[in-house]
Amino acid sequence: MHKLLPLALSVMLTACAVGPDYQAPASVPLARFSQADAAAEQHQASEKRFWSGFDDPQLAALIDRALAQNLDVQTLLARYKGAEALLRGARRDRWPSVTLQAGGGEQRLAEVERTDPNVERVEQYSVGAVASWELDFYGRLQRAVEAGEADLQASAADLQALQVAIAGQVASGYFTLRGQQQLLAVAEQNVELQQASLDIVSARLDAGRGTEFDRVRAQAELDALRAAVPQRQAEVQLSLHRLAVLTGQPPAALNEQLAAPQELPPMNARIAVGAPADVLRRRPDIQAAERRLAAATARIGVATADLFPRFTLGALLGSVAGSDGDLFTAGAESRSVTLGIDWTFLDVEGVRARIAAADATGAERLAQYQQAVLLALEETENGLVRYRHAQERSRWLLASSEAAQAAVDQARLRYEQGYIEYFEVLDAEQQLTGVRSDLVQSRIETATAMVSVYRSLAGAPPQAEQLALGE
Repeated sequence: MHKLLPLALSVMLTACAVGPDYQAPASVPLARFSQADAAAEQHQASEKRFWSGFDDPQLAALIDRALAQNLDVQTLLARYKGAEALLRGARRDRWPSVTLQAGGGEQRLAEVERTDPNVERVEQYSVGAVASWELDFYGRLQRAVEAGEADLQASAADLQALQVAIAGQVASGYFTLRGQQQLLAVAEQNVELQQASLDIVSARLDAGRGTEFDRVRAQAELDALRAAVPQRQAEVQLSLHRLAVLTGQPPAALNEQLAAPQELPPMNARIAVGAPADVLRRRPDIQAAERRLAAATARIGVATADLFPRFTLGALLGSVAGSDGDLFTAGAESRSVTLGIDWTFLDVEGVRARIAAADATGAERLAQYQQAVLLALEETENGLVRYRHAQERSRWLLASSEAAQAAVDQARLRYEQGYIEYFEVLDAEQQLTGVRSDLVQSRIETATAMVSVYRSLAGAPPQAEQLALGE
């Protein structure tokens, strides 16, 4: 043993791991996103808690609760712990294992087995410690550890990606809820608006200046607007239920907490974008894909190592005696040192098949990584486009809403003075009610588009050095 151990250590120190050494894919050659303003390329470290930039305590509390209690997050957390346990096992395999053994028994001998006719039974007792150590000459165990480390890092990135996705879903759901509450308020305002028109028509009819046809049309429009209110109420409830489930609660858990309407947050005219390579480097889904590629590369080495023999150093120290009182005496002592060789040289084709399978898995992971990069770039570009145009649409709808309100005021005045017919008033009112709803809907789209941009960028914008998107 004392001669074999230094030899084994010296060989291990000079040995190298077979299979390819992993090299990360080259970064994306794009210098900037096509939808970003080239005037501000500088980028500061982004804040991954992007929701903190909205300055809404209720939103922050909901996201924190979702990250702690969402069941999908709990599922990936359990998966991460499993990968962590497997890595500990792979690391342990690189070191000697020691097994303690003990036994005792009695055997009745047949007549032909007896060396002494008077001895019918024999006793045997044994105690020992067996050590076994695989000498990792060709890096099989090293590559297995590398694969386990990459798998663990991929699981961590998956967990982070899900957390970002859940945070984005909660933020989008929260802004949708606030928007639905505003749409409900608009629907109720439209009812009040049409009720006022009906009152005007009724007053003119009572004064002998109107017609029953105008009153009936005004009543029909009022009833139609009233019918829209229950639909908006249902949409508010559905949004509340979605938020509750996202935060790991029963559907009705947030009904009271979020019942009070609240304005949508102001939208940033500028969002810090930075270079595509920086964005991709921060995105956890890209990190997960890259780590799985690294794990697949390491497993090629694990498969390749099977082309070479495995060397196992073993040792035994124990005691074997015919009675328990004789254990650990000089005559009962047992020692051994072995160097085992395990080589499947007759199964070379099987080993090469496993290597080919590992190579194919590596190629698959590379393609998945490249696809993830393209999808991330597409998501970011699309998010920037939607946000820019949602902002522009909101500005025009705001101007249209103000003009429509002025048109309604003028139409009512001219109708009361008898200059126009009621259908002209009705037309102006219908235009106002429509543009009011469109304005709120566009604000919801702008808010959710901003959340999508933050998610795709893997962070929130810093307060300075921002890229213009909608000014």
